[in-house]
Amino acid sequence: MAERSGERDRWGHPMSGVAGAAAAVDVTAGGNERDAHVVEEICGYVTGQPPKSFFLFAGAGSGKTRTLVEVLRRVTGVVAHEAGDVFAKRLRSHGQTVRVITYTKNATNVVSGRLGENDLTVVSTIHAFCWELIDGFDADIREGLLALKDDELKQAKLEAAAKARGETDKDLARYQAIAEEAEAIRATEKFIYHPDKNTYGPGALSHTTVLRVAAWLIDNRPTLQRILEERHPLVLIDESQDTMRGILDALLRLEAARPGRFSLGLLGDHRQRIYPDGHRDLPSHVPEGWELPALRMNHRSQKRVVELINAIWDADLEGRTQAKAGFAQHPRGEKSGGLVRLFIGDAKQDTEAKVQRERDCAAAMLKATGVAAWSDDVRSFKTLALEHKLAAKRGRFFETYVAMDLLDEDAAAPKSNGERSGPSMVRPLLGPVLELYGCFNKVGEVDEFRVMNVLRAAKSLQALPEDVDERRAELTRLHDAVLAFGAVARKPDATVREVLQPLLAAGVFDADARLTDAYMDPTPPPEPPKVISREDPADRLKRGWNYLFEAPWEQIGLYKAYLNGEAELATHQVVKGSEFPHVMVVMDDSEAGGFLFSYDKLFGAKELSASDKTNVEEGKETSIDRTLRLLYVTCSRAEESLALVLWTANPDAAVRAVEAAGWFHADEVVVLS
Repeated sequence: MAERSGERDRWGHPMSGVAGAAAAVDVTAGGNERDAHVVEEICGYVTGQPPKSFFLFAGAGSGKTRTLVEVLRRVTGVVAHEAGDVFAKRLRSHGQTVRVITYTKNATNVVSGRLGENDLTVVSTIHAFCWELIDGFDADIREGLLALKDDELKQAKLEAAAKARGETDKDLARYQAIAEEAEAIRATEKFIYHPDKNTYGPGALSHTTVLRVAAWLIDNRPTLQRILEERHPLVLIDESQDTMRGILDALLRLEAARPGRFSLGLLGDHRQRIYPDGHRDLPSHVPEGWELPALRMNHRSQKRVVELINAIWDADLEGRTQAKAGFAQHPRGEKSGGLVRLFIGDAKQDTEAKVQRERDCAAAMLKATGVAAWSDDVRSFKTLALEHKLAAKRGRFFETYVAMDLLDEDAAAPKSNGERSGPSMVRPLLGPVLELYGCFNKVGEVDEFRVMNVLRAAKSLQALPEDVDERRAELTRLHDAVLAFGAVARKPDATVREVLQPLLAAGVFDADARLTDAYMDPTPPPEPPKVISREDPADRLKRGWNYLFEAPWEQIGLYKAYLNGEAELATHQVVKGSEFPHVMVVMDDSEAGGFLFSYDKLFGAKELSASDKTNVEEGKETSIDRTLRLLYVTCSRAEESLALVLWTANPDAAVRAVEAAGWFHADEVVVLS
């Protein structure tokens, strides 16, 4: 990409600049190996005397994980490296390890898998790292939690005092609730947490709470600081732009307080920050004196896709306050092709009409690319939607998703950190029940061997009687219940209530008491409230159970596939870090129903709101900033071809704005009539 003369970013390199989407990408200066020096640079920072902390700017598809693994292999003695061998011996002599913190469990598995067995490296998610650090320090955890509650109370009183009408009854009730929570904390002797699932009960800490209290303890407990330094003198944090500000700042303060004894390596790309927990502009928070290496290659995508994401990031848009810090990316020399299309349609159409037109868009991509992945019978492209409800409508499991969201808003949708189990209270519906359904073929024949495996895994056979006749009778009863379940589940209009009936009646699986109690409750659900946020929790649960039991059974499998990331659809946020050969991005503000993002505003079909304009004046983040980063992330998932489908309230205005932006060539924009 063309560079703006004389203008440099924090790294001291020329800023990226794009004269238009057709601007050429320079692949000659360094070619495919332009980043080959970065691994050795970072090894020098880590093994130096004293060691140096660093921030590695690593754009989409730049080989960040490969770079991380190659550095680890060298500084832990796996690959012969003079300075690395010395560093590894020092770690081993002190019983120390390098700690690698990832954003998701999947990323943990990827790094560990590529690294192989390595006793000098510990790889985990940020939540697991924090809990390992504070687990067992119950008195300190209690004090930290109480300090956080005290801060929460002070903030609540400040907010109330700032209001013209002063404190209200609602404010007083909030104070009382905080005080009661503090009393419960004081009465708790043992705190518990399991990073792989939701944990409930006295003393149970949520994922967010673990991070917050760990940050407080790192700041306020010198003993814990020494423990961390002595265990892990080097901590490397992947996806640092989305790491919760509190814990990241605590580690930065620790690094500043213990120079040469505790060092950090941050890896990430602020252009791909899509969660509010991270720093708005991470590069500006990197301390002076840190090293600032960068990976400028994009090994993932074809040239046309790389050109587009460079142009998106370099865009001058009304309402943008996000700085353009960073580098334009370079594609690999052999990746000189790629195909991009933008389809623009009227958002006033109903969902079914939009789904059909999206099929037409796929057909157009098939014609343009000749790739079978876009054909209607293959459909192996990945569809990305802005919001879970939009994905649920496209994926034909909307009623089930709404029910799950009512039952447990926090667990209903897949998360980018790898949490994909769904609400715990609906178990075993999403586990053994679906597995049991898989034991039947299309004509209703059952695989008895597979059934027994499912029942054994679910511990349904543990309580069988010792007496032979009684045992046979019990097995017959379970067998009959399984066959009855299979017969009902094959009905095309079966509901979840109907399918569960034979299993619950026979006690085939150990179900959550909340599920069984709700199933036996004959009272009708309350009407939906006018203001959802004010709904009584018990009423919300009652509506959720009713929606779930009346939902079509066929949706449960579709919902489970969505949770597991096996569906054709995914949300923009969840696929961060993933890549797919062919991608369709569906942008539809009207069906997404949110307010933090707006593709209509980004593409010029809708005016900025008053709050957007105020945020611009105050230099705060706007919906334009958030949506621009989200668009950057989604487009950069594509390796070969990319279809963007924009459903907008004003197609004509969107077309004019797109032409003015210069992101696309004239033949790449298609108006859906």
